[in-house]
Amino acid sequence: MSGHGLGRPFAFLWSSTALSNLADGVLKVGAPLLAVSMTRSPTLVSLVSAAATLPWLLLALPAGAVADRADRRRIMAGAGAVRAVALAVAALLAASGTLDLWVLLAAVLAAGVAEVFTDTSAQAVLPMTVPASQLTRANGRVSSAQQIGNEFAGAPVAGLLVGLLPAAVFGAPALLYAAAAALLLGMRGTYRPTRITTPGSAPAGGTTPDSSPAASEPGRRTPRRASGRAPSGPLLREISEALRFLLAHRVLRSLAITAGLLNLANSAYFAVFVLWAVGDGSAIGLPPEGYGLMMTAFAAGAVLGSLLAERIAGIFGEFRALTSCWLASSLLLLVPVVAPSPWALYPTAVLWGVCGAAANVLVISARQRLIPLELLGRVNSAYRLVGMGGIPLGAALGGVVAEFAGLPAVLLGSIGVCLLGVGLVRHALADRISRPLTSSAALPDITRSL
Repeated sequence: MSGHGLGRPFAFLWSSTALSNLADGVLKVGAPLLAVSMTRSPTLVSLVSAAATLPWLLLALPAGAVADRADRRRIMAGAGAVRAVALAVAALLAASGTLDLWVLLAAVLAAGVAEVFTDTSAQAVLPMTVPASQLTRANGRVSSAQQIGNEFAGAPVAGLLVGLLPAAVFGAPALLYAAAAALLLGMRGTYRPTRITTPGSAPAGGTTPDSSPAASEPGRRTPRRASGRAPSGPLLREISEALRFLLAHRVLRSLAITAGLLNLANSAYFAVFVLWAVGDGSAIGLPPEGYGLMMTAFAAGAVLGSLLAERIAGIFGEFRALTSCWLASSLLLLVPVVAPSPWALYPTAVLWGVCGAAANVLVISARQRLIPLELLGRVNSAYRLVGMGGIPLGAALGGVVAEFAGLPAVLLGSIGVCLLGVGLVRHALADRISRPLTSSAALPDITRSL
């Protein structure tokens, strides 16, 4: 159903994404809840979030270079298999009674390493499966599947498993990752990028992304090729090329810096938010199931925001819609601090989801249109290094600050950083407020600098 109108390859990609993100959701919520059952130390609890996101800081650039060298579908399938095996081992250890915080952290870290390669290749392969004119629609459907799996379904399942069978917090995701990897085999064709040089040149040999079914569809953004081979130069040179492209492109650079500030602040906020929200001694007083319900409310809003993103951008414009969503999300973080009540938290979580998911769809679609297809893996990973590299730092920083200054200091400080980030991007790209971020007028921002 979700692939209707977007083709068979996208349908398989979407289905794989849905299962993989259901596994992510179980692990994302289940791991911190298991950690809280082992320790009430903010620093130790925050290590779970840090372990999940640290691989992005260390491996984002190499993963992007690999995604521009090899078949992106096969990278995703291989990474899924690695996650399945690693978590199956962790489930066996948990079932044997040897589960402790360090085993939990090791399992989360292993899954995080594979996630870097999966997600980098997934965002790079999507434009090879659908026409360019359908990118926002396709990203909206992918984002809705991610939110349903990560939050709507995964969160309550994780809350249930933590209480009934802790080993299943690892075992269930292992099975889902294996199934997600198998579904990718249904994507026929080759999804290996090629180097672009001159317009109209024919491939000299080998396979190209045009052998994927979307290549012949009207409006499909196809590369101009001089060779059917993927980039094969030194890895560091290819990474350097991606970094130069990102830093020289005013729109991408500004969006990346803002995303970095927002993610750092939100990571600090939510790394300790479980302590603010869950338990008899917390400010809100939720039981573990109530925390899962909050995540479900967030997911419901995120699904709605993902599906409405294209329409919102059409009405208000890409940049105005994007920055408005970022601003609203930042201000809504105040609600649980000034009104620590479940009745205020649940509707706020819905609005968090709407704003956050709509902004995510808009910014991903903008990147996929602005970055050349054969550079998409590397530049995307460079963007995400800047945008997501602060997540483990924010998680660790949030725990340390909460330990010494208290939870309110972390929550209010994070809100301040978010508002600073939104103000910076509005100032840097003020001339884009009433113009599309991905119009042809945006492209000279890079060509003048290279």
